[in-house]
Amino acid sequence: MMRKIAMLGCATLLLAGCGAQAPLAPPQGAKPPPSPYGATDNPTADELLRRDALAAPERSVELRRRSEERQDDPFDLPPE
Repeated sequence: MMRKIAMLGCATLLLAGCGAQAPLAPPQGAKPPPSPYGATDNPTADELLRRDALAAPERSVELRRRSEERQDDPFDLPPE
């Protein structure tokens, strides 16, 4: 039992050390990716990492907080 706890503790410490220590930056001497077709200049790293609204839409539906009766569904028909 103690061995499992020790292994779990070691795994936790190893995973804790995997976090990012600094912001992302291209390696020294590496060329940046080519600019998109039709663009006049190369985007920066922050611009490349930013997601547009279609990639991460915001939730527009209010979640239910308590159970409620369902409304009658006219298309919920029994099988023939």
